[in-house]
Amino acid sequence: MPFKKGDFLLIDYVARVSETGEVFDTTIEDIARKEGIYKEGMLYEPILVVVGEGWVLKALDESLLNLELGKKERIEIPPEKGFGKRDPSKIKLYPLRKLRAQGITPQVGMQVQVDGQLATVRTVGSGRVLLDFNPPLAGKTLIYEVTVKKKLQTVREKISALIHRRIPQVNIEKFKIKIRKESVTIAVPEEAFYIEGIQIAKRGIFMDITKFFPEKTTVTFTETFEKPKPAEETPPSEKSREGKEESE
Repeated sequence: MPFKKGDFLLIDYVARVSETGEVFDTTIEDIARKEGIYKEGMLYEPILVVVGEGWVLKALDESLLNLELGKKERIEIPPEKGFGKRDPSKIKLYPLRKLRAQGITPQVGMQVQVDGQLATVRTVGSGRVLLDFNPPLAGKTLIYEVTVKKKLQTVREKISALIHRRIPQVNIEKFKIKIRKESVTIAVPEEAFYIEGIQIAKRGIFMDITKFFPEKTTVTFTETFEKPKPAEETPPSEKSREGKEESE
């Protein structure tokens, strides 16, 4: 049965450049390590996509409507539907001394921030650097190998996935979620209290829940601090017995 707009899907994918076969993105850790694109601290697992929400490339989003659960599909995305065609006017020469003044020693292939824009170093000459301000994947045909691992069905599954999307660092099982007709209460585990940007994440969770479940008008987050329990002391009788054993 085909999927429809608004469906909550968990998908795995491997994304390649068609012309070279180079893998530039994946949700699968083994492949990321094998291809040399593994990022320390990144969570590799199926990602949540709500069909039609634009959380992935538009062409990939549209293709999800035609996929089957559990079946790997190959999706080809031409440049005009991916990162656009290459624009020659975005390739410019830049003085080498200006980059060095910013503490940058340019090398071919390096990405640098120049005048608030990201550029790729194409060549380094005597006194000048050729910078390409096109997106790195502009002009490339992209191949996505996509598998829909699961379609989320229940309100609880969907809300849990929305929370995990915003706070992936903490196991979703550690959040205690109470769902009522018009409200949701989320008990946040202590290990999430000090995550950088946690308040923005909570605001995002509120926005997501009220968007996809309009009947939920209130989202409450609770944080409970507990005093550590004192270590149990050894009973006096056991202490004297231990001392006797040591003297023996």
